[in-house]
Amino acid sequence: MKQQSLRIIHCFRSPVGGVFRHIRDLAAMQKAAGHQVGAICELCEDGALEQAQFASLLPDLALGLHRIPISRKIGLSDIGAILATHKLLKQLEPDIMHGHGAKGGTYARLGCFLAREKRNQISRPLRFYSPHGGSLHFDATSLAGKVMFTAERWLENMTDGLIFVSAYEENTYRAKVGNPRCTYAVIRNGISKDEFEPVDLAADAADFLFTGMMRDLKGPDLFIRALAELNLAAKAGNRPPVTGTMVGDGPQKQQYQALAEQLGLSQHIRFYPAMPVREALALGRIFVLPSRAESLPYIALEVLAAERSVIATRVGGLAEIFGEDSNALSKPDATAIAAKMHEALTDPCGFYESMPDPLLLRSLFSRENMAAAVEQFYRSY
Repeated sequence: MKQQSLRIIHCFRSPVGGVFRHIRDLAAMQKAAGHQVGAICELCEDGALEQAQFASLLPDLALGLHRIPISRKIGLSDIGAILATHKLLKQLEPDIMHGHGAKGGTYARLGCFLAREKRNQISRPLRFYSPHGGSLHFDATSLAGKVMFTAERWLENMTDGLIFVSAYEENTYRAKVGNPRCTYAVIRNGISKDEFEPVDLAADAADFLFTGMMRDLKGPDLFIRALAELNLAAKAGNRPPVTGTMVGDGPQKQQYQALAEQLGLSQHIRFYPAMPVREALALGRIFVLPSRAESLPYIALEVLAAERSVIATRVGGLAEIFGEDSNALSKPDATAIAAKMHEALTDPCGFYESMPDPLLLRSLFSRENMAAAVEQFYRSY
């Protein structure tokens, strides 16, 4: 592809979490490089955080923000959403259609399949797909997993390039879907230089902090159960209680609040709605990332850049951030997480020494390098 200004559309489902962060950063960097960018995403009731996020994204979207109904589950409503995507593509005439996550990737590729035309002997738009975990989290032996991975294999026929955000994601795709039959690249997430600054703690900051989507995949229940184990031990040893803060929203939040109360943590744990990460970091000293599955989470990079200790589960691409032998990594098990939390609480300085070097992180996970690599991959056609 010639070195011309590109018309780029990003398609994704939910306007929250790491996928939104990824698209927001790509859109900003792509606009700065002289491209026109647009986005297609879920039409839903936005909370205060989502409204603020969209406000920050809109100035970078010369091709507009287009909201269509997108259900989390597979159903007949997907047909209407694919047709809506197709209609938008005919109007916007992008050079690049980049789908993110299972739903975004499906709509982007099927919408392009319907709209695809020949122009100057080059087929447009080119279709790229980034799983961001998504369907790859399914169990390959389950019926749902078999359906998902069969669909992923079929959609490869409509894919010009796959972009994985971690080596783990590439390896999982190979194991569950098969060896890619189109061009692919591993381009890791990156954050801005401005984020490599410490965040001051609030006077009443808790000992431990969780922030993320309130659903089992992210392990909020593991955080609560680990905190309960620490408090049982503290009570038995006549030590002060251990406190926690949980920040985020999601379909199971009330369930986790009930679990905390059931385990006797009502006085030792606070729940807050979703907020920007650096605001949340003021509310807790040591960050816990208790996920059952991840790809390459931005939250780990953001917290480390703020010079905080992180306890993370050994899942997904987290070892690509922390190192295979990092003491920060734990099994996704409440008792194992509690042991790490106890270690970090009793020797905070020693535990922080096991964190990755911020200078190395800054060189390996740069937003500028990420965006440049994505554009180079686009232009390899």
